[in-house]
Amino acid sequence: MSVTVENFTKSKSFNFPQNVVMGHGVLDQTVDVCRSMLFGKNGLIITGGSTYKVAGRKVEDLVSERYNVQTHLAGAADLEAVSEAKKAAKECKAKFILAIGGGSKIDISKPVAKDLGIPFVSIPTSISHDGICSDRASFKSNEGTPMTIRALPPAALIADTKVLVKAPYRYLAAGCADVISNLTALKDWDLARKIRDEEFSTSAYMLARFAAETLVQDSDVIKPKLEDSVWTALKPIIASGVSMCIAGTSRPTSGSEHMFSHALDLLHPGKALHGEQCGIGCIMMMSLHGGNWKQIRDALKNIGAPTTAAELGLGEEEVVDALVAANKVRKERFTILGENGLTRNAALNLARTTGVLRWSR
Repeated sequence: MSVTVENFTKSKSFNFPQNVVMGHGVLDQTVDVCRSMLFGKNGLIITGGSTYKVAGRKVEDLVSERYNVQTHLAGAADLEAVSEAKKAAKECKAKFILAIGGGSKIDISKPVAKDLGIPFVSIPTSISHDGICSDRASFKSNEGTPMTIRALPPAALIADTKVLVKAPYRYLAAGCADVISNLTALKDWDLARKIRDEEFSTSAYMLARFAAETLVQDSDVIKPKLEDSVWTALKPIIASGVSMCIAGTSRPTSGSEHMFSHALDLLHPGKALHGEQCGIGCIMMMSLHGGNWKQIRDALKNIGAPTTAAELGLGEEEVVDALVAANKVRKERFTILGENGLTRNAALNLARTTGVLRWSR
């Protein structure tokens, strides 16, 4: 009996944060983190006007004792902001970047670090989504449309709960909603694996699911003005970001619910935070999947995230518009919406059945 042995040719590389420091007052450890990462002498701080006051100035004072650092104040996350930050990094011959702020400042730093081949440290001052340690960066294109690119994950993450608890609670609730929405993204990914034979990572799947389920289970203890609530939410939010690094794609954290959110951004921009929109999208997409959408709704309510269109300032037409257009946002990504998407009547019934919209009298 002869046995044919096939050559094994699989290979994969992973890029993760090498150092994660989180908890009360850990901003004071910034210099120690930089030293442990063997950073060069020159560095650039990328922050914003408000976040400089919250944490940027303190970090600047701390690291200036050992490193030559310049501070660059960046605006919204768009391609122009990336270009300006890259220019600032080149001018000061930066060997590392400290990204201090919300999601936009961290997103700006990711492609700058990648293009220049230098590490960056993520130092969030709020956590409204799971991008604080992922390798994905979200921007607005020159045409104003949302876009997501693969860049670099941070070399290190410094998440100071003492700083984060001072941010408006709405951001934390939105960050939790973004991670909870993994539950429908994962169903979409599994569906694509079964129907389209799409590449799949069990490790990334399990980590993203763990993150979402942890927040659902702990939803009743995540409350405003409690540093312990930030601590509880941080670990699953970080895990969710790492799942994308493992998968090499945003698949474990972005499916039909994100397509609904992106459609809202395109058609009716500026209404709500990304995570808030994804949370409401998750409720509706879980219903399409035949899953327990009420559990999602209740968890979001416990946390204080929106569960209805009215809470987002959206009307009936705006929600239906986004639902109908959602399948066209990322045509290459197969989800429960399929290739044809929803009719307006089906979209309206879905939103009403899940309580996102009220039944009209």
